[in-house]
Amino acid sequence: MRLQFILSEIGIGLRRNLSMTISVVLVTFVSLTFVGAAALLQMQIGKMQDDFYGKVEVAVYLCPAGTSSEPTCAGGEVTDDQKQAILDALDAPDVSPYIESVTAESKEQAFETFQRQFEGQYWAQVMTVDDMNESLRIKLTDPEKFEVVADVLQGRQGVETVQDQRELYNTLFRVLNSATLLSLGLAGVMLLAAVLLITTTIRLSALSRRRETGIMRMVGASNLFIQLPFMLEGAIAATIGAALSVAGLWAGVRYLVTDWLGGQVAWIPYVTINEVWQVAPFLVAAAILLAAISSLVTLSRYTKV
Repeated sequence: MRLQFILSEIGIGLRRNLSMTISVVLVTFVSLTFVGAAALLQMQIGKMQDDFYGKVEVAVYLCPAGTSSEPTCAGGEVTDDQKQAILDALDAPDVSPYIESVTAESKEQAFETFQRQFEGQYWAQVMTVDDMNESLRIKLTDPEKFEVVADVLQGRQGVETVQDQRELYNTLFRVLNSATLLSLGLAGVMLLAAVLLITTTIRLSALSRRRETGIMRMVGASNLFIQLPFMLEGAIAATIGAALSVAGLWAGVRYLVTDWLGGQVAWIPYVTINEVWQVAPFLVAAAILLAAISSLVTLSRYTKV
């Protein structure tokens, strides 16, 4: 009987404030979609970092035959003795544990790679083999230990530059992190709007049923019994909004990321539907928490008679 009464009260409240309820659903949907998108974007960044950092190498460019501004190249092109000294330094007991492999690239190989990468560029046609650097490609056991190798090689005779290829990707990750922060900022604004809307909806619902609330209180109904229908109204509207946001994220990952973006750029590891399901419980919990906070703030004041 009590359950039937509570359900009927919820139905009455939702019908009386239908437009406000729809507004709550839509605002919650948009705000939680931003939150979910930010979470998925962070997961995407994590996947890309794991994949890219696992592939990057430390590139050690040796002194070229031409002029170089580096003091370590004052003697001209790197000699065989200098190259051997560099390899011996990398093979030292305190450095070798950080190195997985070392691959030497000759000037001829560098020239072939350069011409392949910049095929069709007019300025690439004037380059020659002697314009290229010999280099060493060092694969680290832990990409975070770049400084250990760099400290050994920088300033050594025959070495022109030591480049950590992670820097090539860090700019991209900084842009993506900025996008995450922007998304979270917008989500914060929208969540505030959702709280205010839920609060307003519950307040209007409570005011419209003030007479019924007074009668219930006079016959001895508890605060929980009186307030529960209002709390559930907000929770239902917010949960529907959360469900719509999960559906929107699912559709975005399924059709935009997996089907379209994955078909255009296949070499990047993307977030999948599994990540959406990982985020979904948190979005639903956030919606219920929003409704609970709004209810507690509103009902303590507007259900008093």
